[in-house]
Amino acid sequence: MQIKYENLPESEALSTHIHQKAEKLEQFFPRLISCTVTVGLPHRHSNQGEHYFVQIDVTAPGTEVVSNRQNHEDVYVALRDAFDAAKRILEDHTHIRRGQTKQHAEPTRGTVARLLDGFGFIEGDDGNDYYFSSENLVDLSFDRLTEGMQVKFLAEAAQEGWQAKRVSTGKQRNHLG
Repeated sequence: MQIKYENLPESEALSTHIHQKAEKLEQFFPRLISCTVTVGLPHRHSNQGEHYFVQIDVTAPGTEVVSNRQNHEDVYVALRDAFDAAKRILEDHTHIRRGQTKQHAEPTRGTVARLLDGFGFIEGDDGNDYYFSSENLVDLSFDRLTEGMQVKFLAEAAQEGWQAKRVSTGKQRNHLG
């Protein structure tokens, strides 16, 4: 396990959090050979805020995984997303090696109906209303959303009703290598 910091001072709390995430990944896939996590801030531009990037390079028998997650102002959210992506890639690799195929849920399409303070509602093409929060956004920030914007998402039943997960504009962007 190796942790690298770029344009960012080392943090004991952050390093501890990264080690915990890596241990969980290793519990899922115990045959990991190596794991390198790079956390940092890109060189700043005068018109942008601070958005952390996280890159995870994992080597396991038969595969090398690179998970990139960028564009989030909260380093812990960027870490969560990067480790989740690495886990999904390793899951897919495991299923392929076992001859299993993974069924992916088809995204639901809809329109942003209402925006409130850090959360909102999407009116799905199926007529249902779906709650979402800023944590459910993929590749876009909450402040760039507008009512009437077309989005796609994964629908999930929650205690309070339907929830939209992995909300995106549907534009193709590849963040996993």
